[in-house]
Amino acid sequence: MSSILNSVLGLFLYFPEDKSEYIPAAISSFVFIMAAVLTMRYIIKISKKQEEKAKKYEEEWLGKNKKL
Repeated sequence: MSSILNSVLGLFLYFPEDKSEYIPAAISSFVFIMAAVLTMRYIIKISKKQEEKAKKYEEEWLGKNKKL
């Protein structure tokens, strides 16, 4: 069982002898992580704006219904 696992993992895991090959991978990982963080912050910002609009609309709607 362990020999099968090792052979399968050996297909996907690659540890280069020359450690400079890690630099492009680290840079691209950093870029994608930063893009994900910025996207998340943007989504949260838009969500807060939509929440404020919904609260205003709800208060307006409830105010009209109380008058009736």
